[in-house]
Amino acid sequence: MKKINFAKDVLPHGVAIGIFLIVTFFFFNPVFFDHKVINQHDIQQWEGSSKASRDYREKTGEEPLWTETMFSGMPAYLVNVQWSNQAVSYVKAVISFKLPHPVANIYLAFLCYYIMLITFGVRPYLAIAGAIGFGLSTYMIIGIMAGHNARVGAIAFMPLVVAGIHLAFSGKRILGFGVTTAALALHFRENHLQMTYYLLLIVLIYGLIRLIEAFREKTLPDFAKTIGVLIVAAVIGAGTFFGPMWAVTEYTSYSIRGKSELVAHGAEQSQTGPGKNWAFDYSNSILEPMVLLIPNFYGGSTSNLIANDQNSEVYKALVRSKDEQMANQLANYTVAYWGEQGLTAPYYAGAVIVFIFALGIAFADKKYVWWLASVAVLGIMLSWGKNFSTFNYFLFDYLPGYNKFRSVTFTLILFLFAAPFLGLLGVEKIMQKGLTKEAKRKVLIAFASTGGLCLLLWMGAGMFSFLREGENQLPVWFTGAMIDDRMSLFRSDAFRSLVFIVLAFTTIYFEVWTKISPVAFYAFFIALITLDVAIVDNRYFTKANYQRKREDTFYTMTEADKAIAQDKTLYRVYNIQPGAFTSEAHTSYFHNSIGGYHGAKLKRYMDLYDSCLFKETNAFITDAQAGKFDLEKRGIMNMLNIKYLVYGPGRDNIIPNSSALGNAWFVNDVVTVNSPTEELAKVCSLDTRHAAVVDASKFKAGSFSADSAATITLTEHSPNRMKYESQSQQDGFAVFSEIYYPKGWKATIDGKETEILRANYVLRALNIPAGKHTIEFKFEPAAYVTGNKVTMAASWMMLLVLVGSIGWSLREEKS
Repeated sequence: MKKINFAKDVLPHGVAIGIFLIVTFFFFNPVFFDHKVINQHDIQQWEGSSKASRDYREKTGEEPLWTETMFSGMPAYLVNVQWSNQAVSYVKAVISFKLPHPVANIYLAFLCYYIMLITFGVRPYLAIAGAIGFGLSTYMIIGIMAGHNARVGAIAFMPLVVAGIHLAFSGKRILGFGVTTAALALHFRENHLQMTYYLLLIVLIYGLIRLIEAFREKTLPDFAKTIGVLIVAAVIGAGTFFGPMWAVTEYTSYSIRGKSELVAHGAEQSQTGPGKNWAFDYSNSILEPMVLLIPNFYGGSTSNLIANDQNSEVYKALVRSKDEQMANQLANYTVAYWGEQGLTAPYYAGAVIVFIFALGIAFADKKYVWWLASVAVLGIMLSWGKNFSTFNYFLFDYLPGYNKFRSVTFTLILFLFAAPFLGLLGVEKIMQKGLTKEAKRKVLIAFASTGGLCLLLWMGAGMFSFLREGENQLPVWFTGAMIDDRMSLFRSDAFRSLVFIVLAFTTIYFEVWTKISPVAFYAFFIALITLDVAIVDNRYFTKANYQRKREDTFYTMTEADKAIAQDKTLYRVYNIQPGAFTSEAHTSYFHNSIGGYHGAKLKRYMDLYDSCLFKETNAFITDAQAGKFDLEKRGIMNMLNIKYLVYGPGRDNIIPNSSALGNAWFVNDVVTVNSPTEELAKVCSLDTRHAAVVDASKFKAGSFSADSAATITLTEHSPNRMKYESQSQQDGFAVFSEIYYPKGWKATIDGKETEILRANYVLRALNIPAGKHTIEFKFEPAAYVTGNKVTMAASWMMLLVLVGSIGWSLREEKS
């Protein structure tokens, strides 16, 4: 029986957890000590989008699977649906000490990265430094600041997945099985498939390296057994996400990330998903990954205006200007960032991290160098996007699933994952073997290649223009001051990074060479990495990013909201302020909106907006400016049951629409077409009050006669259920102001199921026989009904596997 050495086997891990908690408390101290919350833009929008769903769940106990508050209605899978994976939530709550969300994700990033480094043989106190470097990278902190909690949470568990896989390949197959199963469940729970995709790239390259190793060492049977165990772990881990995955995968094909049904310019085939312009809109320039080493290489964030600094040359130049109006206009052009992107903030890895990454390349085991260096380089190449089009356009066209994601700068997580990892493996190897003459040469090369680059850039800053495209058209006195300030930022940070690299080099060199106190070395090394990244974090994440929730005006009803809310019928609101249609969820917080805030809107709905509603809105605004407020001929607005248009917060900023067609209506005529392209073109000019357009290639509208006395009335409604009463003397064709979605909605007439047709490109319609009838729509998607049962079963199986594997491993250790 193996005897546990407390000082060696237990204490370091306790110290690690303690340090991670202290760093978390210190960095996010207003959350813990001032009862404040982080002001996160995307989370504000999410709360607006999800409020109705949360309220309904709390009031009824029923799960709302459809949301009525965004884009006239859409599945709630990517907004706010609770799945039966409580076992996974229990595990997260335990290992995170129930720290507040989203702060817990940073602590979990520390913990999981630490565990991964330990499994790869890095000593605990070095692993602490690497974990903090990973968790406090600006990539993670800016993600928290923006409200990308799912992305940061998914990243936090990526190292734990890798740890489990490595354990399985390192002779601890049972423990690796349990850890991998639980880690995948935790990762999938965060529901960010883009980060899952990047994790898959990391794992596939690792697997390839292991396969080559097994082939060389003639251990392919053992390799196959391990792969088999890991496949089972992946099935169980993914099973805990089966319901959400099914729902999201099913939904994707109908969203803007799926195929377009429209034929453009006579093309024979439809487009396959979003285009390259959409996917590569945020692409790094070739030199932009240099911000990993020097945060202000391109000036920093696009939100930073140099003119706000009274000590800047720009500010002094503007003050000296005699033309006050011009000075005020030019102040808006004083963005510190001078790169190519429209909106960005630097993903700084840390100068110390980049330096030890170079050490890792020189000293770590070659199989890990090939793996992690490949991952790091791949992350940089992918982040170039359209600026490295030969490579990235090829992947977009041929790498399965890659064209579903945008913001390719997110791929820098591959570098940020690999750099401290490989770096600590290298430092560990140096500390194990000491510095031979050859090793000293390698250390000096790593120092010269990173520190020397910083020195070269500090001295040669004049080789860059420091101007954005078009800025050379501005007055020379102004651009000269801009260049001076941007160059100053550049040189200051180049020198800063050089200082940190010198300190890291000196610390490692003297610890190995002179054998200084281990405690002093570890303390200084941890502090060095922490300060390096935390100081840069605090440029962007300050006390201004916190607030007390009651201070947030986002959740306060405007006078316009109050006036509209007096109407208790079911209708929709259209915020016609510029850009509001896809960029705000304040309207959704209080009303059913035809717009909203979501990254995966229904494709057909956006087609309708782009081709019809956008033009109709502009035409109406033009008429309104001329004093004409007639909405009777606005067919798209009326069929979407837009009862109120708003263009500001006041009561006098409301335009009521008495021409809205209501919840459902019978039409006199059905126009048939033979393709989605024809359908969309026709609905744009259709008199939607009296006619409907149907794609006859997919749906059949029955024969009917016009009945001017026919009525159809909404009698009950909830997110998952709509009930109507109809009365007509003739068979009729009814259009419902509800968005057509084929996966899950079922319709019955007097209890007998009937086919739901699609009319007017996006709406539901039914053939209704003469007489008095009860019509009911129910949303019962198999993705939830069946998928949730699988999710629940897999979640509890995951917990059993985790507990069982840990118990088995402890028993093996004792014996």
